[in-house]
Amino acid sequence: MSVIPKIEEFAAELTAIRHDFHAHPELGFEETRTAGIVAEKLRAYGVDEVHEGIGGTGVVALIKGEGGGNRRVGLRADMDALPIEEASGVPYASQNPGRMHACGHDGHTTMLLGAARYLAETRDFDGTVVLIFQPAEEGLGGARRMIAEGLFEKFPCDEIYGMHNDPNAEPGIVTVAPGPAMAGASFFDITVKGTGSHAAMPHQSKDPIVIGTALVQQLQSVVSRNAPPTKPVVISVTTFHAGAAYNVVPDTATISGTIRYFHDEVAEMAHQRIKDLCAGLSQAYGVEITADLRNVFDVLMNDPELSTAYVDAAKEVVGADMAFETSDQMTGSEDFADMLKVVPGAYCRVGHAGSIGLHNPAFVLDDAILPVGASIYARIVENRLKRGA
Repeated sequence: MSVIPKIEEFAAELTAIRHDFHAHPELGFEETRTAGIVAEKLRAYGVDEVHEGIGGTGVVALIKGEGGGNRRVGLRADMDALPIEEASGVPYASQNPGRMHACGHDGHTTMLLGAARYLAETRDFDGTVVLIFQPAEEGLGGARRMIAEGLFEKFPCDEIYGMHNDPNAEPGIVTVAPGPAMAGASFFDITVKGTGSHAAMPHQSKDPIVIGTALVQQLQSVVSRNAPPTKPVVISVTTFHAGAAYNVVPDTATISGTIRYFHDEVAEMAHQRIKDLCAGLSQAYGVEITADLRNVFDVLMNDPELSTAYVDAAKEVVGADMAFETSDQMTGSEDFADMLKVVPGAYCRVGHAGSIGLHNPAFVLDDAILPVGASIYARIVENRLKRGA
C-alpha cells in the first residue's frame, strides 16, 4: 500500500479529528458544529475559498492548482449521523444521546479534510478542486437541497467523485461498479383507518391490525409476481404501529417501509401495485387506506470511463491487485446519485478492518482507512487535472 507520504505524516491528526466528530454526532440539517469545524479546518489549511450554509449546513471550498487551467473536479463527503443509540464501547463514543455515526460519515468528512490539506499544500495540478461537504445524506435529501440551491451553478464541476467505507470488504480493497451501482429507493407510509372496539367484541370493529397484516403479506406479491426476475426490486416493511392496550381494538394502524430498485419502470410498477392493493383492501374491508409513496434516492449511475479512472487512481494507493471494477450492485441507496445525475463521476467503496455492518449500534470504523481515503481523493485530482496535460 502506498498512502501518500505527506498525508501519512498527519494521519494521527486525522484520527483525532474523526474521533471528535464521532463523539459529537449530528443528524441531517443539524450539522452546525460539524460544519463549523470543517470550515475552520479548511481556512487553516489555506484553501482559496470557503462557502458555508449551502443546502442548510453544507460547506463548499475551492482549491486552485498552481498550473492554472479551467477544468474542475468535485470531491464530495457526507457529514450526518443516524438516530441510533451507540453501543460500540469505544472511548470516543457518542456524547449525544440517540445519535451515532453508525455509517462512518465522520470518517468520510475526515478523509476529505485530509485530501483538502494535502491539495492546498501541494497544488500540483491544473484547474480547480471543488470540495463538497454535504449534509443530510441519510434519507433527508441533502444532495437535492444543495443542488436546488444552485450548487453546480455556483461551483460548476466537470466531473465528481465520492466514496464510502465498507466493513464487509477486505481491508484496503477498493471497488467501483460502472453503470447502475446502487439502488434507487422510495419510502412509503400507509395508514389503515378502521373502527375500534372492545377486544371482547371484535365483531363490532373493522380491525386495522387484521387488515394491515393482510396488506403486509400482499405487498410481497409485488416482488414475486409482478416484477420481472431480471429486474430486481426489494420491498421491506420496517414499521407497523397499532394499538396501546390489551383490551382495545384500535382505530388505526400505520405501516411504513422502502422500495429498492435499479430500473425506473420497476419502481413505477411497484408504486402503482401498492396503491392498487391498498384500494382493493379498502373496498374489501370497508375501511379507508391511504398510501404516501415518495422517491428519496435515485439509482446511482457511475460513469464507465470515470469509473476506470477512479480505479486507476486507487491502484496507486492500495496496489494494483487491491482496486478493481466489479459488476456487483448494492441494494443500499446513496444520495450522491443525485449529484451524478447532474455531473458525470464515480463512487467507490473502500474496505476496512471493522467487523460490524453499517447502521448497527456496535459499528466501529477502522481509523487506518482515513489516510487511504484521503490519498485516493488526492490522486484522482492529480490524475484528472494533471499538470500540462
